Amino acid sequence: MTETDTAAFDWQSFLRRWSGEWADSLTDDERRDEDDETARQARWLGFPPASEERIAAMEERLGRRMPPSYREFLGVSDGWRHAGGFVWLLAGTGDARWHDNASGLADIFEEYLDEDADPEERREADLWRRGLQLDVESDVTHVLLDPEDVDENGEWAVYTWSSWRAAPPERHADFAAFMREMYREFHSLRAGGSGGEPDFVNDTTRRLDAQMEQARLDARRGDWERAAKALNEAKEYGRPRAAGLGDQMRRLLGQTSGVYFEDLVTDPRYAPDLLPPLVAEHAAHAHRDDSTLTYHLRGADEDVMSLAYATLEQVRGGTYRYTAAGPFGEAVERARELARWGDTDGAWQTLREAVPRWEPLGPDHLAPLGWVADPLLGPLATPERGRELLSTPRGGQAGEAPTRTARLDPGDLAWLAEPDPGNNRRTFRFVLVEGVDPEDLPRRLADGDGDGGRDGGGDAARGKDEGGGEGGDEGGAVLSEPLTSWEARRRWLHGRREFSSYDDKALVSVGRAGPGWSFAFDGEPSSFGPQRFVSPATRASEGTRAVVVWSGLRAPHVEPYFHLSVARDGAEQYAFTYADGEVRRSGEIPSALDPSRFFGGPRAGAETERALLAAVAGEFGVHLPRHALTRGRLHTFTTRSWTRPPGEGETYTVIRLT
Repeated sequence: MTETDTAAFDWQSFLRRWSGEWADSLTDDERRDEDDETARQARWLGFPPASEERIAAMEERLGRRMPPSYREFLGVSDGWRHAGGFVWLLAGTGDARWHDNASGLADIFEEYLDEDADPEERREADLWRRGLQLDVESDVTHVLLDPEDVDENGEWAVYTWSSWRAAPPERHADFAAFMREMYREFHSLRAGGSGGEPDFVNDTTRRLDAQMEQARLDARRGDWERAAKALNEAKEYGRPRAAGLGDQMRRLLGQTSGVYFEDLVTDPRYAPDLLPPLVAEHAAHAHRDDSTLTYHLRGADEDVMSLAYATLEQVRGGTYRYTAAGPFGEAVERARELARWGDTDGAWQTLREAVPRWEPLGPDHLAPLGWVADPLLGPLATPERGRELLSTPRGGQAGEAPTRTARLDPGDLAWLAEPDPGNNRRTFRFVLVEGVDPEDLPRRLADGDGDGGRDGGGDAARGKDEGGGEGGDEGGAVLSEPLTSWEARRRWLHGRREFSSYDDKALVSVGRAGPGWSFAFDGEPSSFGPQRFVSPATRASEGTRAVVVWSGLRAPHVEPYFHLSVARDGAEQYAFTYADGEVRRSGEIPSALDPSRFFGGPRAGAETERALLAAVAGEFGVHLPRHALTRGRLHTFTTRSWTRPPGEGETYTVIRLT
């Protein structure tokens, strides 16, 4: 039944069911007055029905015909006790009255209106003058029928507001919708059975609990939309664990606000997988105030709280690492290895293919969650991929495989010519090296004789260099742990006191650039100076081939420039530089990369850059991972300078901070 389909609403059975469930929920020692005791024994919260004459007399007194659902209610019960938890007596024909700002709330709400308030805001404030008041006795809770908010069926909207709730008035489509919400509120407040209360069991709770059990199976079969609908209804009625079950799906769909895995995150069985996403969201917004985390974990035992704070420390330190059991856990490790070198699409494919073999931690575990908090795996998550995961049969259930989501990386270089969301990436430079692993790049591109962490295991490849936060001038031959570009830049600048115009060391992120290639990428290079520029391609190409690109075709406030150089076995093969409107070239340049194909016409810009990048990608069969570079985490290090020292008579600038 829809919110406005009041003709099909059976008030008699609805109110009788509500009354009986209310009576059965009371304990023998619960305090109640004489009227409540009479209602309990009669199993009826209402009053005798109002006659048509009595309803007509009310309408004549008020000067308006009442909306259909309220009229039909009055014909069954002329008023109501305990409408939800905070309205103790709801008006019948004798008590309904125009509010006429009796509470003074119209004045208060109007005080908050500024000069630019629109008509809708002013109409909302005026509710307190025109509304029909239905609350007779309440916990400072107002219930008003709005004669100016009328639908096509003649129904008036109902607005409720409580002084102790930090929220605007809540709108209900009509009186029937309001009463159904109050019935759900009654259930929600009675559910739980804690503190010595009796178990709240009746036909409604049994139906909802059976619905939840089916939803568990539906969710693991991949029918998450059906499961979500059932769990949302159960949540509205306050059924235990309904919110925590639904939150698992909501989190994978990209929702974080109000997602707390209630009743489940404090269960030791599920805490290892549900705590990480909860903690990660807390860490992103709490600014070291952990009181809200404690609140959401109320009722947790000492072991769960200890795990929560240990996880919080790992998340804040960037060291949290998601693990799982069985074949899915093995796929997680393979996916992490792919993600840390930039292949986020490959990492997602690895996870996705292993989801059917995922093992739940218990009956209330609907999907793997902890991976969204992993520094390397978390950036793989998108709402579309969350839907794909939820649509995949898993946990021992069979079902139809879902449609695969599209790749996030375009598999080329041309995306670098597109404006980024902040319109910041207007210049960039990168080195491509063929036939070597990313761990080998520091040895080829950085000062010092470090081994670059070439054990390939990941942990040994992480160390303290300028990209890792120490800010020193030497030792750049060690990879940092995987960092976002913002984190890497912040660490690189931390503690630095001297900046020189002749020393152009680059902070680069590294990874794989396609079959047989590795990359080192700098998205915020210094100004290009062709006079003293020294291409890193020569030293990087020892025993192999290397390509260097530096583009400023969209650089603000300077003449556009572009550089390409290719070297093999320590010797430059060919190169060209476009600067100051001219091209300087050397070596035998392949026709696909010949600068005359790109320069010589109108001012070079984004289209020229796009064409050049497409040509480089086609010539060498390479690409750069957009998602990893813009949204993910990659290992970083600091290269040697891209410029030669100043010669005799050349000047330079040094800035020292004291």
